[in-house]
Amino acid sequence: MKVLLDVNGVSQYSEVVYPQFRNSACGPTTAHVILNYLCKDHHVAKKNINEMYQLLGSTKIGLFKWRFIHNLRAQLGPNFCIDSCNLSEAIWQLRYGYPVAMKFDQYFTFQWFTKKKPTFKYHWVPLIGYEIKNDSLYLIIHDNGGRNRDSQIRSIKYDDNRHVLSFVKIEPRE
Repeated sequence: MKVLLDVNGVSQYSEVVYPQFRNSACGPTTAHVILNYLCKDHHVAKKNINEMYQLLGSTKIGLFKWRFIHNLRAQLGPNFCIDSCNLSEAIWQLRYGYPVAMKFDQYFTFQWFTKKKPTFKYHWVPLIGYEIKNDSLYLIIHDNGGRNRDSQIRSIKYDDNRHVLSFVKIEPRE
């Protein structure tokens, strides 16, 4: 089984992002990408990544999940349910056609000495799909780019990253 949403990714290192924000703009970039996708079907005020950086309360060390949720709720209001969710809920969000904000966090989950190295140590990405291959779950993400590189769609094995992952759903209320 495979689900893949047609989401347009953006690099957090693109020229439109202020240079002082680029290293820590993964959270605002993730929110920007997801909200642009949701604009197709729902009325969502478009904000650029620099505006999202400030509105979400990002810092040079990144964006805490609780702050992402709290400040995005304040921006989108009661027409959206923005909340932490588990893997099962994230899969259902994808099936309903909604991308999910996914955070890798090795530092604040105290997972420094695990045998399996995560794809990222501390990074927000849009989760845009999943696939089950050989009885293993693979999550499909936009990686938010890198220096001199656009965002790419990547498939990562869930079991190799499960110990550092958390999810935030951004679900329109009908």
